[in-house]
Amino acid sequence: MLPSECPLVVAGGGPAGYMAAITAAEAGLAGVLLLEATDQPLGKVLISGGGRCNVTHACWDPRALVGHYPRGARALLGPFSRFATGDTLRWFAGHGLELVEEPDGRLFPRSNRSSSVVKTLEAAAAAAGVTVWRGAALRGAAASAAGGFALQVRHREQPLECQRLLLATGGHPSGRQLAAGLGHQLVPPVPSLFTLALEANPLTALSGVVMEPVDLDLELPAGERFRQSGIVLLTHWGLSGPATLRLTAFAARALKDHRYQASLKVNWCGGRSAADVEALLAACRQEQPRRQLAACRPWPELSRRLWLHLLERHGVDGQKRWADFGKADQRRVLEGLRASRYAVRGRGPFGEEFVTAGGVALGEVNLATMESRKQPGLFLAGELLDIDGVTGGFNFQHCWTSGWLAGQAIAQQAKQPAAAN
Repeated sequence: MLPSECPLVVAGGGPAGYMAAITAAEAGLAGVLLLEATDQPLGKVLISGGGRCNVTHACWDPRALVGHYPRGARALLGPFSRFATGDTLRWFAGHGLELVEEPDGRLFPRSNRSSSVVKTLEAAAAAAGVTVWRGAALRGAAASAAGGFALQVRHREQPLECQRLLLATGGHPSGRQLAAGLGHQLVPPVPSLFTLALEANPLTALSGVVMEPVDLDLELPAGERFRQSGIVLLTHWGLSGPATLRLTAFAARALKDHRYQASLKVNWCGGRSAADVEALLAACRQEQPRRQLAACRPWPELSRRLWLHLLERHGVDGQKRWADFGKADQRRVLEGLRASRYAVRGRGPFGEEFVTAGGVALGEVNLATMESRKQPGLFLAGELLDIDGVTGGFNFQHCWTSGWLAGQAIAQQAKQPAAAN
């Protein structure tokens, strides 16, 4: 049987909600109730990272860490100064889960299974005395005149009273509606971390090719430019991979404003300068004069399929011998390798985006405690806020940080009246 009144109700059984509930309970707050709308709390954790869960990223300096957040970077410096990557590692280690670092800096559970992260959080919540109510969606919330909140919960006829309410509903529209109903201004949500669809995709035949590093230069119709470098995956609809996702994260609002129409310049040269590439082409002429261009790439890491595509697209006959490779050929090949241009005409498959940019405006939240500046006793954490990061564990790190700060602040507030007495 659930009580009719709770000191704290957490709406949202995701990473931020669990961290906040556990932190508050471990700090001495009894009677914490966590509401999860689905039958599977921590569902996003379970499916993240291909079922491995990229818990956070080995970026130890808060000043460097904030650079991975297209929105909210400056605002996060204070919160990360109190709870960041190292604190997350220690927190999970203290609850029995070891995280291990991969060469690219991503941190995963040693088991390599996201279920280990879920089990750790669920066990910590149970041990701390947190009650988790599954299938209980928060339908409405109203501030009470005497303080606290009256909540309307699915499958419950009578209102649920609570002294403090934490909204950690992620990117779901219901959470934004609840926040707006409690007086908050919302930054309109837009997709972030998505792939790019190319017009009449000339790369369709190259689906599955991975290149690293690739330089991407996105230019919007109004002249705005965004650049990223890293791994790119070619797909049957366009471009994906970490570099593309980072690019779209930083360009999310500009792309939305221009209906996802843009020009993309791609440098396939792996960080090589124009002089370096010219030297490699000269070496092919000198060392492989009798071989055809199609059979001899300038460097081994260049995908053969991509090399053939670039030759054809830029009007260079792949059957030509390197001995006959002239200045006009070199100019066109250099252009293809260093400045291939493609027309962006949309996002990848619908629903593929990983994160939503937008949410509660940061100026309306005290980021030291995650308490609303509009409504006392209301706290907000996780993706509901207008904060989002790039891939690599950064979005989860913000959830751990904001949840921990909210849980600490709520427990401290709850102790103050007792201390005063």
